[in-house]
Amino acid sequence: MGMQFIDICTNIVRRLLPQNCLLCGVYCGQQQLCTGCLRDLPAHDFPCCPVCAMPSPQAEMCGACIKHPPCFDATLAAFTYAFPIDALLRTLKYQGQLSIAELAGESLAQSIVGRSFPDLLVPMPLHPQRLKERGFNQATEIARIVSRRTGIPLASDVVLRVRETEPQASLPLAKRSKNMRGAFACRQEMSGKHIALVDDVMTSGASLNELAKTLKTVGAGRVECWVAARTLRG
Repeated sequence: MGMQFIDICTNIVRRLLPQNCLLCGVYCGQQQLCTGCLRDLPAHDFPCCPVCAMPSPQAEMCGACIKHPPCFDATLAAFTYAFPIDALLRTLKYQGQLSIAELAGESLAQSIVGRSFPDLLVPMPLHPQRLKERGFNQATEIARIVSRRTGIPLASDVVLRVRETEPQASLPLAKRSKNMRGAFACRQEMSGKHIALVDDVMTSGASLNELAKTLKTVGAGRVECWVAARTLRG
């Protein structure tokens, strides 16, 4: 009921107040970006590995996923992590511009048209201390929009971040998997469920892989990663 009230208030504000493009500042009605800036967003729509979403000829499984299969089964990205979506997502994460979460969620929801819907959406959880400091979880905000647009149930409290880890961005890629080891715990059985993990950015995939591993440990049958943006480096 609370989120429905917030949605109503947001729609009223949009109708009453002029909206300017988040990138160029031009008036764009009820949209977050103007038509020109929307066209400039780097869509992740080229042939890529179906498992990790890294570029791959003929959209075949890449050598890295064949050699070291991750715990997740597939990855879907709305954008490539490049300008200007990288700047927008940093603004969401570090400056709390939640309208960017709506843009990311809407774009992700459009990207999954025609795919088999999962049973649950599970956003990447933050450690309670990090959540307290930031005041919101950007992955939850994005997942909330996807849930609202698709009707897929949002399960934002079934997985806990039980260990406070170092920020992944501060670590070399080789150390990121070790940093995430044992970081999550699941509160309920997931026997046979198809789950989509939602996050803002996928870089090495270490956090999402550890989260997928946690869910498969409690019985999840298929786990996909749905991210707003995918970097082009592992």
